[in-house]
Amino acid sequence: MLQTKLIALLPDLASFILVVNEGSFTAAAKQLGVTPSALSKLITRLEKALSVKLFERSTRTLHITQAGQQIYDQCLVMINAAEQAVELSRRDHREPTGSLTVAAPEAFLNSVLQPFVVPFLQQYPHIDLKLRAADGNIELFRHSIDVAFKLTDKPDENLVLKELCKTNLVLCAAPEYLAQRGTPQHPTALREHDCLYLAENAKDHIWDFLKDDEFHTVAISGRYAVNQSQMRLNGVKHGLGIGIFHDFVVQDLLACGDVVQVLPDWTIKSNYHGAVAMQYPQTKYMPARLRVFIDFVIEHVQPKLQAKDSIHA
Repeated sequence: MLQTKLIALLPDLASFILVVNEGSFTAAAKQLGVTPSALSKLITRLEKALSVKLFERSTRTLHITQAGQQIYDQCLVMINAAEQAVELSRRDHREPTGSLTVAAPEAFLNSVLQPFVVPFLQQYPHIDLKLRAADGNIELFRHSIDVAFKLTDKPDENLVLKELCKTNLVLCAAPEYLAQRGTPQHPTALREHDCLYLAENAKDHIWDFLKDDEFHTVAISGRYAVNQSQMRLNGVKHGLGIGIFHDFVVQDLLACGDVVQVLPDWTIKSNYHGAVAMQYPQTKYMPARLRVFIDFVIEHVQPKLQAKDSIHA
C-alpha cells in the first residue's frame, strides 16, 4: 500500500480502535462527535480498503472478527507510538503528567498496592492513576494497560520484566480455630477440617501439596467459599476454618500472631505462584509518568514485599 493511502487510513484506524474499546458504534460515535450511522459507514469504508471483515454485526450485538482482532492489536502499537511522539513534542515532556493504567490481581492490588496509592498521587499531582483488578492472563496491548503485576513463574517474554520478589502460597488459620479443632499434621488431615476456598470453578476445592518426592491431592470442604481474598481472610481470622493465601496477603497477620501457618513444610501448588513480576512494554522513549511509577514501586513497594521473607527467618 502506498504511503499516501496509508496516511489517509490512519484516522479510520483510530476510529476502529475506539469502536472496539467502547464495544458499540453508538458509544464510540458519542466520543467522536459523529452519528452512529456515519461511524458505521466509516468502518465499512475501512473494511473495503483493507479487504477484510472487521466486525460481525447484528441489530443488537457487535463482535470483532479474528482478523479484526489482529488488526486491532497492531493498531494499538500505532496509537502507543503516537502517544510517545506527543509526549516527546511537549516542552515539559520530562514532567510526569497524563493517565497511567495499572493492572494487578485483586489480592495484590488490595493487600500491597492499595496503601501506596495516596502517597503516589500526592507526590505526582499531574498523573491520573487507573487501577484494574485483573486475575489470570493480562494482555497489556489489547486492554491499553501501561504496566501489569503478575503472580507467575512464566512471565511474558515480549515485555520488560522486573521481578519484585518470590511469592509462595501459605496455608493458615486463627489460633482459636486450631485450639478447638487441632492442628493438621499432614495434608490428608485437611479432609476433617473446615476449609475456605475460592469456588470460582469446579476444581477450586482440590488442593495440591508437595514435599520432596511426596505429592498429595486433597479434596477439601467447608461452609464458606468466596473469590475475594480479604473476605476469605476475614473468615479465617474469625475462626471459620483454614484458608490459602499468598504470603504478601498474610505477612502482617503472621508476624503479629493473628493467624498461624499450617503445614509449613509443604509446598502448595497453584497456577499463581513463582514471582511477583512487574511488566511493561519495551519502548525507546518511556513516558515520565511510567518511569516515576516504576521507580516508586521499586523504592517503596518492593521493600514491603521482601520483608515477608524475614518473618520466619
